[in-house]
Amino acid sequence: MKTKSTRRWVVGAVAAFAALSLAACSGGSSGSDDTKGSGDSGTISVGFSQLGAESGWRTANTESVKAAFTKDKGFDLTFVDAQQKQENQIKAIRDFIDQGVDAIAFSPVVETGWDQVLQEAKDAEIPVVLVDRTVKTSVSDPYATYIGNDFTKEGETAVAWIKKNAADAKIFELQGTLGSSAQVDREKPVDAELGSQIIGKASGNFTRAEGKAATEAALQAYPDMTMIVSHNDDMALGAIEAIEAAGKKPGTDIKIVSFDGVRDGLQALHDKKINYIVECNPVYGDQIADLVKKVVGGEDVPTRTIVPDEAFDQTITQETIDARKY
Repeated sequence: MKTKSTRRWVVGAVAAFAALSLAACSGGSSGSDDTKGSGDSGTISVGFSQLGAESGWRTANTESVKAAFTKDKGFDLTFVDAQQKQENQIKAIRDFIDQGVDAIAFSPVVETGWDQVLQEAKDAEIPVVLVDRTVKTSVSDPYATYIGNDFTKEGETAVAWIKKNAADAKIFELQGTLGSSAQVDREKPVDAELGSQIIGKASGNFTRAEGKAATEAALQAYPDMTMIVSHNDDMALGAIEAIEAAGKKPGTDIKIVSFDGVRDGLQALHDKKINYIVECNPVYGDQIADLVKKVVGGEDVPTRTIVPDEAFDQTITQETIDARKY
């Protein structure tokens, strides 16, 4: 079966031959339109819809993607920041389809609501690569591959630490964007294993400001809480501000377990304000680019590629933090 890029090459070659023949007969010259696509000097055109810039993790992921999809590496990248709005992502994907890009990659802000636009991409024979987050859809074979972190395993890692180090903790769960796969999958093992200890939960939408606001409210509503499980470091950093403003000591009076492993979060861990961080590595732009090349080239790729993560406790050294890429 011919790939989309192969069909474009054939059509382009036929058109070019016809144009040369016409020029030879007329003695004139033939102009050409600039078009995107893998037929344009071998360049692969890619539309990438990033869900937003809500956190240090997202910024690092964006930088990694942009560094990987450059012209000198064989790509023509159209990058769109959706500002954490699904409607913006759907519009961007439709624009990519209209442009006739060779591949679409996106990090879905939430899991559901993608059926129609994924079907449109499939009908246009444009392969889709999911990045960071997954989707739930009724469309058959809706995307070529997924690459990202194992959020469920991250949650399980956090649970194991809590059981060992704070078995009787009274937990306030600071959730990420509700309905996102990161929120849903991290929450599952926490709720399953520690549900009886969770005294409250609220969404901080993965942002520092909303994490602070949610913690301020929680300090009033749940004065007996002894731990916050934050779905990312940015919200944990906001929680630290709220805890300190309330005259309590983060990491001691209220322990904090977080996810991501961005430099600011790890610094707070080193400073004993966070107790444990499960990494969610954002720097895998080169791996995304490699998958896109293979998909466009018609090669077989795994349906799921998991980016490896680590975990850190308060023994982390300053040298380790300073060496981080994000």
